[in-house]
Order: sequence, then C-alpha cells, then structure tokens
Amino acid sequence: MRAPTLALKDVRLADGPLMLFDGVDLALDARVRACLVGRNGAGKSTLLRILAGQVEPDGGERNVATGTRISFVPQEPQIVGDTLLDYATAGGAQDYEAQATLDTFGLDPEKSCEGLSGGEIRRAALARAFAEDSDVILLDEPTNHLDILAIETLEEELKAHKAAALIVSHDRAFLERVTKRCFWLEYRLVKRLDAGFAGFEEWAEKITAQEAEEARRLDRFIQREQHWMARGVTARRARNEGRKRRLESLRQEKFDRLKDTRSELTMGLSSSGTSGKRVAEVTGISKAFGDKVLLKNFSTRIIRGDRVAIVGPNGAGKSTLVKLLLGEIQPDEGEVKLGTNLEINYIDQSRAALLPEMTLREVLLPAGGDHVLVRGEPRHVVGYAKDFLFTESQLRQPVRSLSGGERNRLLLARALAKPANIMVLDEPTNDLDMDTLDLLEDLLADYEGTLILVSHDRDFVDRLATSTIGLDGTGRAVETPGGWQDFIAQNPGFFTRLPVAAYAPARSVPAPAPPPAPARAVGKLSYKDQRRLSELETLIAEAPARAAAFEARLADPGLYSRDPDNFRQISQNLDALRAQLAAAEEEWLALEEQREAFATGR
Repeated sequence: MRAPTLALKDVRLADGPLMLFDGVDLALDARVRACLVGRNGAGKSTLLRILAGQVEPDGGERNVATGTRISFVPQEPQIVGDTLLDYATAGGAQDYEAQATLDTFGLDPEKSCEGLSGGEIRRAALARAFAEDSDVILLDEPTNHLDILAIETLEEELKAHKAAALIVSHDRAFLERVTKRCFWLEYRLVKRLDAGFAGFEEWAEKITAQEAEEARRLDRFIQREQHWMARGVTARRARNEGRKRRLESLRQEKFDRLKDTRSELTMGLSSSGTSGKRVAEVTGISKAFGDKVLLKNFSTRIIRGDRVAIVGPNGAGKSTLVKLLLGEIQPDEGEVKLGTNLEINYIDQSRAALLPEMTLREVLLPAGGDHVLVRGEPRHVVGYAKDFLFTESQLRQPVRSLSGGERNRLLLARALAKPANIMVLDEPTNDLDMDTLDLLEDLLADYEGTLILVSHDRDFVDRLATSTIGLDGTGRAVETPGGWQDFIAQNPGFFTRLPVAAYAPARSVPAPAPPPAPARAVGKLSYKDQRRLSELETLIAEAPARAAAFEARLADPGLYSRDPDNFRQISQNLDALRAQLAAAEEEWLALEEQREAFATGR
C-alpha cells in the first residue's frame, strides 16, 4: 500500500484559549480529489495552512512524501508582480505553462497586476497553481468571485490535472462534480468518508445520530454511577476510589460534549407589507456603456412573490440589470414601470457598507442605543448578535477582524432586521458554511416578498429560483422558468457564442514568432532564444499526451448527449492545443535552422 502524498497525524493546535484541533489525522493520497467540510470557525483554513507548511501545529506530525510539490490558493490571494505572467511564473512554472493556464482562465499574461477585480484575482491565483504542475493543490473557497462559467472551467481543470486536491468550499454543485473523498472537521477532529460529496449529507446525518445515541447512553451511565455513589461510596471508600475517578472522568466527558455542541444560527425574515401585484414591467430595454452593449431589447414582467435569478459571466451586466429593474438607472431605450409600495433591501457582494474600522455594534446600531429594531420589535443587541453566532465581546471588535463568513453573517444580521417586500441578494453565498446556507435557503423559500438573486452558486439558484435570466455579455438576455439546470436544458449553447473564457476577451493561441533575422556567419543563439528552444521542445514532447487525454474524453459515446457544453469545451480545448502545437513546431523549426546556421558558419 502506497504511503499518502501528504498527511497529518495527531495534530493539535490552540488559538488562545480555544482548542481548534485535538488529535487530527488526515491523509491525502496521490491523485485523489477531496473536500474538507466544516462550519465557519471550525478551523478549515488553518488546517489547509498547516498542510501547506505555513502554520506550525502545537503538536503532532506533518508528513510529506519525498519530492512532493504543493500549491496553495488561499481565500484572499495576493497578486504581486509587474504582469500576470510574472506572478504566474514566480513559483517556478514554465512560461509556456503559465501562459496556457492564464489563457484557460481568460486572462491576458501581459495584464498588469494592479487594479484587478475579485474574479481576476481568483482566476490568476488558480492559473498559477495549475501552471506549477504540483503534486498537491490546496484550494480555500476557490469559487468565490467566480462566475458559473469560470467555475465550470475550474471543474474541468481539476478533473484533467494529475495532482491530488483538497478543497474547502460551500458550493455543493462544484463539490459534487469534482470530489471523490470527504473529510469532515467537527468537534476538533476529522472524520473521513471514502466517497464524493454527493454522499456526504446522508453519511453526516448517520454520524450525528450515532453520536446522539452515544450521548444518551453516557447520560444513563452517569445516572447509574451517581446512584451507586450515593449509596455505597462512603462505606467502600478505600477500594472504590477508582470508580469515583471514573465518574469524574465521565462528567468531564459530558461537559466537553456540551461545550463542543455548536450554537445554532437563528435568523428570521419577514415581509414589510404587501407590494402591488406588479413589481416591475420591463418593455424592450437596451443599455450600453460606450462600445460595451449589455442589453438589447429585453422585456420581462416581475410580479409579487417571484424569485428571479440572474446569471452570466462576470462583466455581462448582471448588476446593471438589477439597477434597471429597481429604477436606479434608466435604460437607453425601452421602459421600466415599477409597482407601488416597494420597500427594497439590498445585500451587496462587495460588502462596501462594512467599513473596516466600524465595530460590530456600530454596524448593528448605527444610531446608537442598545436595542435593534428587528422587523418592528425591539431586541437587545447582545441577544440579536447571538442569533448570528456573535459573542458579546465581538461586538466591540472592528469589522476588519472578522473572517469572510463572519462579515457575510453580519451583513445578513443587519439586512434581515429591516422589513422589506423586495430582497436583492448579490452573491450572498460567498464564505458562508453549508449550515448557514441551508437556513438562508429555508428563510428565502418561505419569504412572502419578491426575491432578486445574483449568484454563481448553481445549487442555490436551483433550490430557490422560479425563473432565471441569463446574460451572455454580448447584449442577449433570455429568461427561462426554473433554475440553472432548467436554463441550460432549455437554452443549449446559449453561452457558447462566447470565447472559451467567457469572462474576458478571447485570446487566440499565440501566433508563431516572426522568422528571426538572418543569422550572422559566426556566433550562437542568444540566451533568450536558447531558453525558448528548450521550452518549445518540452511543449512539443508533451502535447501528444495532452491531446490524447482530450481525445479519450471525446471518445465517450454518451458525453455529447449527457453534457453537450462539456463536449464542446473539450473540443475547443483540443483544437486550441493542436493550433498551439503547429505554431510551436513552426517556431522551433525557425530557431533550429538558425542554430544550425551558427554551428556551420553559413
């Protein structure tokens, strides 16, 4: 049996008085794609940093197989360098690999690292990780800030890559598609399921039921021991001190169980009152900014109680469409008629309303005082904060000290206190754990008002949306009843008019370099040309195997009927690889002829 590529044994780590890990065992085998699941604050990101070698545990062992290369993409990557190509090669990746992966994720290798959007930062970090050709890839919330098409690109890259992967993510659809193993971080330990995430929830429910039964048995055993102690310990003190110590140990175990029992998130949501039946009547609207056309002749009708999802690549105009629907901006053409008695609550993905220096108390009570008006009823701020798993001491802390998930919970706490009959949620799932997502879904499903949802989380959209509006970035907008899967089924190929990387201008395969200047009679290739010649030889040698991998996947007779978008994506990747190989061979030939000319003195 082969030793694992990367493993932790009996790892312990405390964060001040809080014990994060107390005997964690985790083994990641070669080529296995696994997820790490757990609630916000359980220590998933810290555990990834221990695996990456960035944090030293207080105890236990970290074992890495000889020669293993590890790439780590944290929740908030720092992109440094003059260009994205400089950044992507800083970890040792070859230029041609870095260019290829940047192209795959829709990024210009020559683009400056300054002023990148959240999606560009994420895609650059992922491109670098894949370019490094590592044996292990550690990904912390890799789908944050990615649109749905970028997530699907990431899925294909993970499936095609030879590296083992450990992924922390809240995106159920993503995890179901890519993982073959699950690790569950709960109560300071890690449990393992040798199956993909699709089987996780049923397995976790069984584990929880077993632990509940064990707790009940422990309670009954303690009661029997207490009864025995009351009747006999005094008379038999000398020979029964061991049993007394056993009881004390059991009581401590019970205390630890109660202490570790996680707090339950409590959220409430209510409509502020009934809006008019018509929320928005949209007729033939168009919108452009300069040469960028976002909408052309789009019409829709939103009525009270609708749950409308808006999907599409980053930059396609999703936020612009929301503003048009709410009357915040005017269309260039067409008309938007708004209904009556509209009270709107907007949760923005940028979290711009949370100033880093504000305390949690100031966020919840901007006008001061001790009570939050929660859907018309006063609640003490401490009690209301506890509903969202914030302690009293945290109310005095600045927003900058919060994790991404905690910031999102704070935004929800503030937003859900305000009655509204229209809820607008722009990427609400970023950084939230799955339990919080489940509760939020339940609340929104029972919400009597109107919901407008912008999200890249396909599972979230499928569970909530009554209709889905897709924007393709060229001005087309199509509305389909149902969620994401319904939209794709009813509009096959809607996004395929875009380049492979839909979220950026298409980058064609680099054209062959122009023929070098006539060789001088004496001399040799420059260092740059020698290096390029070596790179081309490596690319030409590896290309057939990569092409064979694509061809093998296309040979699946059921692939097109099962997943036509995936079939087209693989076909495009294969065509791009063949074009790249032809260009590389032509460039190699020109450089080789020049080298020979120098060698022969021609």
